[in-house]
Amino acid sequence: MATVGLLLIQTMYDDFEDLMKYDAGIADTVMYFAIKIPSFLALILPVILLVSLLYALGKLHRNNEITALRAAGLGFFRITRSIWASGVILCGVMWTLNASVVPWSVEESSSLMEYLKFRHESATAGDNKMVGLSRVVTFDNQRQGRLWFMNRYSKYAQRGYGVTVSELDTQRREKIRLYAAEAKYNAEQGSWVFYQGRETWFDPATNDVITTKPFAEKAVPYYKEDPELMLVFDVKPGDLSFFQLRRIIDYFTVEENPKVTIYAVRYFSLLADTLAPLIVIALAIPFALTGVRVNPAVGVSKSLGLFLLYFVLLKMANAFGVRGTLDPLTAASVPSVAMLALGGWFSARMR
Repeated sequence: MATVGLLLIQTMYDDFEDLMKYDAGIADTVMYFAIKIPSFLALILPVILLVSLLYALGKLHRNNEITALRAAGLGFFRITRSIWASGVILCGVMWTLNASVVPWSVEESSSLMEYLKFRHESATAGDNKMVGLSRVVTFDNQRQGRLWFMNRYSKYAQRGYGVTVSELDTQRREKIRLYAAEAKYNAEQGSWVFYQGRETWFDPATNDVITTKPFAEKAVPYYKEDPELMLVFDVKPGDLSFFQLRRIIDYFTVEENPKVTIYAVRYFSLLADTLAPLIVIALAIPFALTGVRVNPAVGVSKSLGLFLLYFVLLKMANAFGVRGTLDPLTAASVPSVAMLALGGWFSARMR
């Protein structure tokens, strides 16, 4: 509860000003933070496990219970096997949290904030077209060879304003350019319709205009770009859910779009977090069960120090992954594998 409280205070510090700016009432504010709390669970579970283990094992050590068990002929693995079994179960809990609970919390809290923003703009804006508009949108669909540009896009109307789409050949030379005052995404058909625009054909070799003609309305069935994917690069990876990250990686690849790297690092980091309970156990047991001549506080300090080192390694590996020095999977897995190996080495040295 103390850890949740600290994280909740930080979230209030970050989001309370926006809630007030969007005229959120008491019920809206309480609902927002209540939905936000489950997103903390995957973060605090390893901390809770570490503190609990150090407290429980440290108390057994101080009362010489471990010494009595060892004198009865029990090995360290037999003494701690229930802890390891619990760690495996908690890995499943971490997977469940990262795969369903945390994504639900992130998506619902973001949707509620967007709804409050839309409601505030609807109440204050005179022109509905100006409600819910994002910043400038650019999207390079290298797979289908299309480059998009929009001056503004409204998520609620699913309509873009000042739209330009360029179709490119395999050498990235422009073949067709489509201008439109407005463009609307038809969610049912999964395609785009353009209004009040002009379509121009170019000779890719010379870039000369071949022909051009205006249109009042033009449907393009093979334009399948999803607006959510087009807007995703305006969202921080930490604000996206597990499923949203998976969708980005499935649609793009690092080779096609280098911007995907940071999202891939975040995605694989969430997968690697599944091993966090085992890492905590591997670091806690060897130092909490130190010899009787060693002060228990020394083992606890070493265990906490290694846990801090684990987080430092995570940050460093993520930084190398984002820069492209390491591939995303390696950047996410190396800290977990390294700390598991280190914990296993300390456990093997226990007598």
